[in-house]
Amino acid sequence: MSSLFTFLLVVQALVAAAMIGVILMQKSEGGGLGVGGSPAGLLSARGAADFMTRATTVLATLFVGLSIVLAAMASVGSAGTTALDTSLSKTAQQPSGGAAPLTGPAQQPAQGAPAAPVSDDPLAAAAAAANQNTPAEQAPAKK
Repeated sequence: MSSLFTFLLVVQALVAAAMIGVILMQKSEGGGLGVGGSPAGLLSARGAADFMTRATTVLATLFVGLSIVLAAMASVGSAGTTALDTSLSKTAQQPSGGAAPLTGPAQQPAQGAPAAPVSDDPLAAAAAAANQNTPAEQAPAKK
């Protein structure tokens, strides 16, 4: 980052802080920025309000101007370079370990095995597996 860009960025932060301060110090009347000039001097209450209104206008103009300049400098400074992070881009990779891909065709059950019933119960599959014991598992163990 160039030193001019850094300097203008700091100036913009100071202008933003000053603008916040000036806006918060203003009286919350209905007048605001649309009020015309006053014949009273700067030392009167009305003159101070006019000063705050002018200060807000100048600071807002500086803020917008600096924003445009900084945006132009940032776009010129990064021309020709790609600063995009592509580490999270989706790539089609083959699963390792022989696992079937999630988008592949559904696995068909074996010829002799009954199809598992479709149920909303999350424990139905475990119950169905427990009920389909093999003959070796049903025989009592001899000691």
